Amino acid sequence: MTTLPRLRLCLAGALALGTALPAAAQDNEIVWARYGDIDTLDPHRATSTLSLQVWSLIYDTLMATDESGAPVPNLATSYEVSEDGTEYTFTLAEGVTCHDGTPLDAQDVKYTVDRAFDDAEPSVTQSSWGPVTSAEVIDPLTVKLTLGSPFVALIPFLADSFSSIICDSNAEAEGFGSSVAIGSGPWKLESWTRGDRISLAAFDDYVNHGKLSANPGRPYMDRLTIVTVPEAQARLAGLRTGEIHVAEPPLDDVSALQSGDEIDIVVAENTGQNVFWEFANRAPFDDVRLRQAVAHATDVDTALMLIYGDLSIPEQCPISRGVFGNDQEFCAQHRPQYDPERARELLAEAGYGPSNPLETNLLVWTGGKRDRLAEVFQAQLAEVGINAQIEMMDIGTMNARVRQENEREDGKASMDMMTWSWYDPDILYALWHTPGAYRGFTSPELDAMLEKTRVTSGDARDAAVRDVMAYLLENAIHVPLYTPGWEWVFAIRSEVEGFKVAPFVYPIFSDVRIGD
Repeated sequence: MTTLPRLRLCLAGALALGTALPAAAQDNEIVWARYGDIDTLDPHRATSTLSLQVWSLIYDTLMATDESGAPVPNLATSYEVSEDGTEYTFTLAEGVTCHDGTPLDAQDVKYTVDRAFDDAEPSVTQSSWGPVTSAEVIDPLTVKLTLGSPFVALIPFLADSFSSIICDSNAEAEGFGSSVAIGSGPWKLESWTRGDRISLAAFDDYVNHGKLSANPGRPYMDRLTIVTVPEAQARLAGLRTGEIHVAEPPLDDVSALQSGDEIDIVVAENTGQNVFWEFANRAPFDDVRLRQAVAHATDVDTALMLIYGDLSIPEQCPISRGVFGNDQEFCAQHRPQYDPERARELLAEAGYGPSNPLETNLLVWTGGKRDRLAEVFQAQLAEVGINAQIEMMDIGTMNARVRQENEREDGKASMDMMTWSWYDPDILYALWHTPGAYRGFTSPELDAMLEKTRVTSGDARDAAVRDVMAYLLENAIHVPLYTPGWEWVFAIRSEVEGFKVAPFVYPIFSDVRIGD
């Protein structure tokens, strides 16, 4: 049990970091503390989960997801697909209102799509929209998307916050993305103080057309304040004093919290996975033997039991559990399994040994006990002759560093322990297809296989996805480690009722009430 002096130290630590805990919550206000801040309020300018979570509160999407992650109607109450799969016609819900009072209609959808494909400044996730060539307003409640070729992943993508519908009044609003964000979601932006807090107010005119919430309209709470508190113990201190209602707890404290009666634990599912990715665009990891050696040297089961216990499980596939195509048995047949002797043999074949170990950087982002997990993997790699120098950094710095490493053509070997999540196996196209190939890896053979996953459906698509996964695993381009991936454990005060987490770590606050 944390003592009062320890609480004071935690609070002081939060202040020393430049992020004060929130003042006592106001009546009918919910306070959510997170380890980091958003990148932007603009859904076309970032890819971080921290940003996506907030976009999902402010904006809405044409489709939504059910509890399994499958797409269901939302702003689009229905849609039709042409026989050749290149035209999608959506019928929009009536009476949807943007936060500035203007109606959300087909023009807002067209504005969003056109903006995503703007030649001057396209969306950073433009490739995930697939081969969309145009958006046409048929009438105020009907919009047609035309594609250059069939793209079966379009509907799942339209359920994700990357495809948030941006009200076209943002075009004339000064400060969009930094101080302005006009959406049609359940929460309306009041203010954002970068690195500190985001203040949201319940949107009185909100109507829920498909989101995973029992509440049909306006959130029950009046205000939602999202505060940045980097230190896990400081977040826990705020939970215990009541200054915070929801937060990611220190994982070491989860067992103790579960046995108490003041704080409840919610463990989210379908939250992606952690992986090893080597930068295969340059030596030495352009040699498949060295990538395979890393995979063979990694004893994931032992590492997870040491650090996470039963909060995580090993992952065999390059796509997340619950996503179409994930088959643990199939992937295990193709993924290099733990075999340190085979790792040493591969290293020797490539010219490495006890007197000439392979030297590499290991980039890891902070939080979630990843520092301790990385140290276990570091020791395992060292046993076979791979010296990995761990570099810890926050997720923003990590993303910037990864971009730098992708552009380098020489220098010390690098690999990273990264996390990702997505609703559909099309993420593999976004990660590995030329020219957007992740970590600099390119392959005409892989490109051809990835293209099949976009134009086939049913059993044919399942087979195409399997081909891609087998290629990635056998060539150790993508080395799955464990799932869940993102910060998947939430601690909530016991008086908080109705809190839930949608697939892929989207917290839902519309149903939340504060009880006695």
